[in-house]
Amino acid sequence: MKGIVISLFDYTTNMVKPWADAGYECWCVDVQHDEGVFKTPFGIVNVGADVKTWMPPNKPVAAVFAFPPCTDVAVSGAKHFKNKGLSALINSLELFEAAVRIAEWSGAPYMIENPVSTVSTYWRKPDHYFHPWQYADIEPGDNYTKKTCLWTGNGFVMPEGLSDPIGEPDDRIHKAPPGPDRANFRSATPMGFARAVFEANARIEA
Repeated sequence: MKGIVISLFDYTTNMVKPWADAGYECWCVDVQHDEGVFKTPFGIVNVGADVKTWMPPNKPVAAVFAFPPCTDVAVSGAKHFKNKGLSALINSLELFEAAVRIAEWSGAPYMIENPVSTVSTYWRKPDHYFHPWQYADIEPGDNYTKKTCLWTGNGFVMPEGLSDPIGEPDDRIHKAPPGPDRANFRSATPMGFARAVFEANARIEA
């Protein structure tokens, strides 16, 4: 029997779409989802809950992905840290810690994503880095830059990406205009990378 796939702080559900298409039951937990548990027609279960208090279902787990909010730990916003105060930092680290706890508990391959951030100082250095353009051969629309850190474990396989870009990658992430959808746009998982992770790690379940 295939285990479930858990994706934390996942509103777009991009990361799990290849797994759902392959028949895995995928649980996406995010406070932006409607409160409660709702199964979609696409094999994805949307859970509106706080990851810090959410309890995973008692089922075997195939993989865990997590995208903790980065606003208060990303080095790109370091100039604002003093104004935000300690409470913002503490909350961000508690959310990250909740992701680590669930990921390590699962026993399944896991990946925790954040941009370049102070988490490297408070916990440990990332295991991998990538830019979306490295997987633009899989999804041409992902030819853009965004240095992303990954903390991985339990046998997670990092998919090999391109060493040189196809054409000139754009800078859409940094140029995204202000607005209510900006954070979700900037944090959405590139589909090329999502498909590459599936191909590299779903074999573990075979």
